[in-house]
Amino acid sequence: MYKFSKRTFDILGAFFGILFLLPLFAVVGLIIVLTSNGGAFFKQTRVGRKGTLFKILKFRTMTVNAKNPGRQITTKGDKRITRVGMLLRKTKIDELPQLFNILFGQMSFVGPRPEVPKYVLLYTTSQCKVLEVRPGITDLASLEYRNENDLLLECENPEEKYINEIMPAKLALNIKYIDERGFFYDLCLIFRTVFLLLKSD
Repeated sequence: MYKFSKRTFDILGAFFGILFLLPLFAVVGLIIVLTSNGGAFFKQTRVGRKGTLFKILKFRTMTVNAKNPGRQITTKGDKRITRVGMLLRKTKIDELPQLFNILFGQMSFVGPRPEVPKYVLLYTTSQCKVLEVRPGITDLASLEYRNENDLLLECENPEEKYINEIMPAKLALNIKYIDERGFFYDLCLIFRTVFLLLKSD
Protein backbone atom coordinates (compact mmCIF):
# COMPACT_ATOMS: atom_id res chain seq x y z
CA MET A 1 0.00 0.00 0.00
CA TYR A 2 2.82 2.41 0.90
CA LYS A 3 4.65 1.74 -2.36
CA PHE A 4 1.46 2.38 -4.35
CA SER A 5 0.57 5.60 -2.55
CA LYS A 6 4.17 6.85 -2.72
CA ARG A 7 4.46 6.30 -6.47
CA THR A 8 1.02 7.80 -7.07
CA PHE A 9 2.00 10.85 -5.02
CA ASP A 10 5.25 11.13 -6.99
CA ILE A 11 3.50 10.97 -10.37
CA LEU A 12 0.79 13.47 -9.50
CA GLY A 13 3.16 15.79 -7.66
CA ALA A 14 5.71 15.77 -10.49
CA PHE A 15 3.11 16.23 -13.23
CA PHE A 16 1.34 19.18 -11.64
CA GLY A 17 4.64 20.58 -10.41
CA ILE A 18 6.04 20.64 -13.94
CA LEU A 19 2.81 22.13 -15.28
CA PHE A 20 2.82 24.88 -12.66
CA LEU A 21 6.55 25.62 -12.94
CA LEU A 22 6.88 25.65 -16.76
CA PRO A 23 6.98 29.48 -16.90
CA LEU A 24 9.74 29.50 -14.27
CA PHE A 25 11.64 26.81 -16.18
CA ALA A 26 11.50 28.95 -19.32
CA VAL A 27 12.70 32.11 -17.54
CA VAL A 28 15.52 30.38 -15.65
CA GLY A 29 16.64 28.52 -18.76
CA LEU A 30 16.75 31.74 -20.77
CA ILE A 31 18.74 33.57 -18.08
CA ILE A 32 21.31 30.75 -17.93
CA VAL A 33 21.78 30.73 -21.70
CA LEU A 34 22.08 34.53 -21.90
CA THR A 35 24.55 34.90 -19.04
CA SER A 36 27.02 32.09 -19.81
CA ASN A 37 28.10 29.87 -22.69
CA GLY A 38 26.31 26.53 -22.92
CA GLY A 39 22.86 25.05 -22.58
CA ALA A 40 20.34 25.55 -19.80
CA PHE A 41 20.50 22.03 -18.40
CA PHE A 42 23.14 19.80 -16.88
CA LYS A 43 22.98 16.01 -17.06
CA GLN A 44 25.10 13.63 -15.03
CA THR A 45 25.10 9.86 -14.67
CA ARG A 46 23.87 8.70 -11.28
CA VAL A 47 23.11 5.30 -9.76
CA GLY A 48 19.45 4.61 -9.12
CA ARG A 49 17.32 1.82 -7.72
CA LYS A 50 18.86 -1.65 -8.06
CA GLY A 51 22.03 -0.09 -9.47
CA THR A 52 20.35 1.21 -12.62
CA LEU A 53 22.20 4.11 -14.21
CA PHE A 54 20.24 7.20 -15.24
CA LYS A 55 20.87 10.83 -16.16
CA ILE A 56 19.95 13.25 -13.40
CA LEU A 57 18.66 16.56 -14.73
CA LYS A 58 19.50 19.95 -13.22
CA PHE A 59 19.74 23.55 -14.33
CA ARG A 60 23.36 24.23 -15.29
CA THR A 61 25.15 26.18 -12.55
CA MET A 62 28.75 25.79 -13.74
CA THR A 63 30.79 26.85 -16.72
CA VAL A 64 30.65 24.45 -19.65
CA ASN A 65 34.29 23.41 -19.19
CA ALA A 66 33.73 22.58 -15.50
CA LYS A 67 33.35 18.86 -16.07
CA ASN A 68 36.27 17.15 -14.35
CA PRO A 69 36.22 13.32 -14.01
CA GLY A 70 38.70 13.53 -11.15
CA ARG A 71 36.55 15.79 -9.01
CA GLN A 72 32.80 15.24 -8.72
CA ILE A 73 32.06 17.30 -5.64
CA THR A 74 31.84 21.06 -5.28
CA THR A 75 32.57 23.37 -2.37
CA LYS A 76 31.22 26.76 -1.42
CA GLY A 77 32.87 29.47 -3.49
CA ASP A 78 33.94 27.02 -6.20
CA LYS A 79 35.20 29.19 -9.09
CA ARG A 80 33.53 26.88 -11.61
CA ILE A 81 30.10 28.04 -10.43
CA THR A 82 28.58 30.91 -12.40
CA ARG A 83 27.04 33.98 -10.73
CA VAL A 84 23.55 32.85 -11.71
CA GLY A 85 24.47 29.34 -10.63
CA MET A 86 25.28 30.55 -7.13
CA LEU A 87 21.74 31.89 -6.75
CA LEU A 88 20.18 28.76 -8.23
CA ARG A 89 22.13 26.56 -5.83
CA LYS A 90 21.32 28.69 -2.81
CA THR A 91 17.58 28.58 -3.54
CA LYS A 92 17.73 24.95 -4.77
CA ILE A 93 16.01 26.03 -7.99
CA ASP A 94 18.71 24.10 -9.87
CA GLU A 95 17.16 20.88 -8.53
CA LEU A 96 13.66 21.51 -9.96
CA PRO A 97 14.24 19.75 -13.33
CA GLN A 98 14.49 16.52 -11.34
CA LEU A 99 10.70 16.57 -11.41
CA PHE A 100 11.13 14.97 -14.83
CA ASN A 101 13.29 12.23 -13.28
CA ILE A 102 10.48 11.61 -10.82
CA LEU A 103 7.83 11.51 -13.54
CA PHE A 104 9.90 8.98 -15.51
CA GLY A 105 10.19 6.73 -12.44
CA GLN A 106 13.92 7.22 -11.94
CA MET A 107 13.55 9.19 -8.71
CA SER A 108 11.09 10.01 -5.95
CA PHE A 109 10.41 13.18 -3.98
CA VAL A 110 11.89 11.53 -0.89
CA GLY A 111 14.72 9.03 -0.88
CA PRO A 112 18.52 8.76 -0.62
CA ARG A 113 20.23 11.25 -2.89
CA PRO A 114 21.56 9.44 -5.99
CA GLU A 115 25.32 9.14 -6.06
CA VAL A 116 27.76 9.04 -8.97
CA PRO A 117 29.08 5.57 -9.96
CA LYS A 118 32.59 6.45 -8.78
CA TYR A 119 31.47 6.69 -5.15
CA VAL A 120 28.92 3.86 -5.27
CA LEU A 121 31.78 1.50 -6.09
CA LEU A 122 33.13 2.30 -2.61
CA TYR A 123 29.94 1.19 -0.82
CA THR A 124 30.14 -1.74 1.56
CA THR A 125 27.66 -4.59 1.26
CA SER A 126 25.48 -3.15 4.03
CA GLN A 127 25.60 0.35 2.52
CA CYS A 128 24.28 -1.00 -0.77
CA LYS A 129 20.91 -1.24 0.98
CA VAL A 130 20.29 2.35 -0.15
CA LEU A 131 20.02 1.04 -3.71
CA GLU A 132 16.88 -0.92 -2.80
CA VAL A 133 14.71 2.19 -3.10
CA ARG A 134 14.31 5.00 -5.62
CA PRO A 135 16.67 7.90 -4.94
CA GLY A 136 15.04 11.20 -4.05
CA ILE A 137 15.29 14.97 -4.24
CA THR A 138 15.38 15.24 -0.46
CA ASP A 139 15.99 12.87 2.43
CA LEU A 140 17.09 12.75 6.04
CA ALA A 141 20.79 12.97 5.12
CA SER A 142 20.23 15.96 2.83
CA LEU A 143 18.60 17.85 5.68
CA GLU A 144 21.24 16.95 8.24
CA TYR A 145 24.07 17.82 5.84
CA ARG A 146 22.50 20.83 4.13
CA ASN A 147 25.71 22.75 4.92
CA GLU A 148 27.92 20.08 3.39
CA ASN A 149 29.70 22.58 1.13
CA ASP A 150 30.80 24.57 4.17
CA LEU A 151 32.22 21.43 5.80
CA LEU A 152 34.17 20.55 2.67
CA LEU A 153 35.48 24.08 2.30
CA GLU A 154 37.20 23.89 5.68
CA CYS A 155 39.48 20.96 4.81
CA GLU A 156 42.57 20.58 2.62
CA ASN A 157 41.28 17.55 0.73
CA PRO A 158 37.49 17.86 0.24
CA GLU A 159 37.10 14.59 -1.65
CA GLU A 160 38.98 12.60 0.99
CA LYS A 161 36.83 14.09 3.74
CA TYR A 162 33.69 13.33 1.75
CA ILE A 163 34.62 9.70 1.11
CA ASN A 164 35.94 8.90 4.60
CA GLU A 165 33.61 10.94 6.81
CA ILE A 166 30.61 12.56 5.18
CA MET A 167 29.53 9.82 2.78
CA PRO A 168 29.47 7.04 5.44
CA ALA A 169 27.51 9.29 7.82
CA LYS A 170 24.99 10.15 5.11
CA LEU A 171 24.61 6.51 4.13
CA ALA A 172 23.89 5.62 7.77
CA LEU A 173 21.10 8.22 7.78
CA ASN A 174 19.83 6.87 4.46
CA ILE A 175 19.57 3.37 5.90
CA LYS A 176 17.80 4.79 8.96
CA TYR A 177 15.28 6.42 6.63
CA ILE A 178 14.72 3.17 4.71
CA ASP A 179 14.06 1.27 7.95
CA GLU A 180 11.56 3.87 9.18
CA ARG A 181 10.05 5.12 5.91
CA GLY A 182 6.35 5.62 5.46
CA PHE A 183 4.01 7.93 3.58
CA PHE A 184 3.50 10.37 6.45
CA TYR A 185 7.21 10.26 7.31
CA ASP A 186 7.91 11.30 3.71
CA LEU A 187 5.45 14.18 4.02
CA CYS A 188 7.18 15.35 7.19
CA LEU A 189 10.55 15.37 5.41
CA ILE A 190 9.06 17.32 2.48
CA PHE A 191 7.54 19.94 4.80
CA ARG A 192 10.79 20.14 6.75
CA THR A 193 12.71 20.69 3.51
CA VAL A 194 10.39 23.48 2.40
CA PHE A 195 10.57 25.11 5.84
CA LEU A 196 14.38 25.12 5.84
CA LEU A 197 14.46 26.55 2.30
CA LEU A 198 12.12 29.39 3.28
CA LYS A 199 14.06 29.97 6.49
CA SER A 200 17.45 30.20 4.78
CA ASP A 201 18.89 33.62 4.03
